[in-house]
Amino acid sequence: MIYDVIIIGGGPAGLTAALYAARAGKKTLLVENYAIGGQASLTHNIENYPGITTSSGFDLTDSMRRQAESFGAEFMYDNIVELSLTGEEKSIRTEYSGTFICKKIILAMGAKAKMLGVDRERELSGRGVSYCATCDGGFYKGKEVAVVGGGDTALIDALYLKDVASKVYLIHRRGEYRGSVSLVAQIRSTQNIVEVLDSQVISLEGSPLEAVIIKSKTAAEPSKIDVKGLFVAVGLEPQTNLVEGEITLEDGYIVTDEEMRTNIPGVFAAGDIRKKTLRQVITACADGAIAASHI
Repeated sequence: MIYDVIIIGGGPAGLTAALYAARAGKKTLLVENYAIGGQASLTHNIENYPGITTSSGFDLTDSMRRQAESFGAEFMYDNIVELSLTGEEKSIRTEYSGTFICKKIILAMGAKAKMLGVDRERELSGRGVSYCATCDGGFYKGKEVAVVGGGDTALIDALYLKDVASKVYLIHRRGEYRGSVSLVAQIRSTQNIVEVLDSQVISLEGSPLEAVIIKSKTAAEPSKIDVKGLFVAVGLEPQTNLVEGEITLEDGYIVTDEEMRTNIPGVFAAGDIRKKTLRQVITACADGAIAASHI
């Protein structure tokens, strides 16, 4: 069977592409190797998606999945081990389901959370260090925790954890946050969130985690904060390992034109994997719609 389009990745970009392609009558297959919704599905509360006052990320992306399926989009859960992108016919080879052929491919693999890069971080992952507050916050009910980062994700994580943990330290290396003004206002009106600005985490203590050591720009010596959980929200890494050496990248992100075309004819990219200035659910959806409209 030859598909009109195969979409790789089931976040908002891939789901929207699947909706637009299937609704246009294209034979559409979406391949996801983990869980539908991507990073968005892990977001506790989304308040800036037009027309929806508030929604959990899971509910919003699950609704996108059901909508795409209602128009005939097919979904498959598997790992892609090889891509063939050149020529009029493209193909993917999966770990368990075999090889599938298509006319066009939309790359929407998204991005994953960056690590801090401090000693013992990987060792303590799952033992006090986490990259998903909504996934793991419940393990720290009534305990003191820290969030590292200064963007929207870090601020949202801190606001989510304030209702779970007894105290939340919000650690950011700069003196001002990069997140939205409304989120900053909420942070500063919350009693059990403690701001730790102009500071970096330089080491971790305990196993499981018992404390973080921070270095402040304004203090001569490092200091210790006793916490049982550390939630890292310092940015994303694009998942481009499948296409390195074939697709044009810049800073690790896929370069496209305004129609989401890459340097290879018939191959498109959408969402957080693409080089752009704003990475939000709405911009991922827009990318997916544009890509699917040009296949």
